[in-house]
Amino acid sequence: MSVNGMTSDEKEPRLFQLPVCRPTGSLQNAFYTADRMLALSSEKSSELLRLRACGIVIGRMNTFQRSLCVLTLWLAASLAHAASYQYLRIGNKNDIQTRPAPGIAMMGGGSDLDEAFRWLCQKGNGGDFLILRASGSDAYNSYINGLCKLNSVATLIVPSREAAQEPVVSDIIRSAEIIFIAGGDQANYIRNWKGTPVQDALNANIAAGKPIGGTSAGLAVLGEYIYSSEGDAPDDASLASAQVLANPFFPRVTLRRDFLHIDLLRDTLTDTHFAKRDRMGRTLGFLARIVQDSWSAHPHEIAVDEKNAVLVEPSGSAQVIGPGKGAYFLSVSTAPEVCRPNTPLTFRDITVYHVPPGSMFDLKNWRGTLSAYKLSVTSGHINSTQSDGQVY
Repeated sequence: MSVNGMTSDEKEPRLFQLPVCRPTGSLQNAFYTADRMLALSSEKSSELLRLRACGIVIGRMNTFQRSLCVLTLWLAASLAHAASYQYLRIGNKNDIQTRPAPGIAMMGGGSDLDEAFRWLCQKGNGGDFLILRASGSDAYNSYINGLCKLNSVATLIVPSREAAQEPVVSDIIRSAEIIFIAGGDQANYIRNWKGTPVQDALNANIAAGKPIGGTSAGLAVLGEYIYSSEGDAPDDASLASAQVLANPFFPRVTLRRDFLHIDLLRDTLTDTHFAKRDRMGRTLGFLARIVQDSWSAHPHEIAVDEKNAVLVEPSGSAQVIGPGKGAYFLSVSTAPEVCRPNTPLTFRDITVYHVPPGSMFDLKNWRGTLSAYKLSVTSGHINSTQSDGQVY
């Protein structure tokens, strides 16, 4: 079953969100929120003047005119609040405090895995489960509530930097025992949450030993290094391996770091929908850029295929579950030979552990139970040491 409604970790429908129900307080507040909403264009500026004129003469109007004017003001104020957060909760309306256990659930996207969510719930010890997203719906609430015995399940939608600054938003995050970052568009998470109290609250939860998980775009932002997709236009297709291999400085290759501080994912890039969408080539380009840009000499990567999850214990023991191809654990030993703009990549001796479902990987020692193979890129073409020459 998939409830996140997203088909790509870089593309999320730009849905108009229903406004949070809040009183505007006074006509002056209505004018203020209307100012913020209508000042976006010169065309709307004339509308604001009309609204102000409406307020000045409202006492002279007949009942119908007065009602129409007040309705116009209310709509303007409501539109301004539409950019604010939404908090949608089921279960106990009051928080409880439990003793959660640390853990990381990295889900590769596609169909959601009941087992992965039950694992997160167990880590939360019956506390409050919070789904965090930048847009979308509360469809996860009923799904998770049906899987687990919890105090509450809630979705917090934080669609803007303004919303991320509201104190109640960070309070909600800090009060949760389990955090799960949904799929969508990771560009929204980086643009809207990085450098805000949302980021601080998430890292406070991690430091307190609370479990965290993410799927698709939510997984993409868990590692220290992030492909942020900030260079993508709304109608762009997913960034393709061929584009990155041909030019690792392709304008859509936007890499960020230091959003979340998860010890076991330091010096690590996380990727999603991996084998299903043939992302090996682009991820090799990302790793080359991380080295070329002097972020790290020997970065790692955890790449999870669709319909798979990697469940990580505090010891670093990682279990791969799900019906997909599993997960891929990459490490870099040498710097790229050629990594410059508008030139095909040359980058050799990347070690790859393919960990199929049902197998384990040791993150602390970076070692799998099965043998590793090597990949090299020569002038934009990938070669594999596997006997059949396969990349995956």
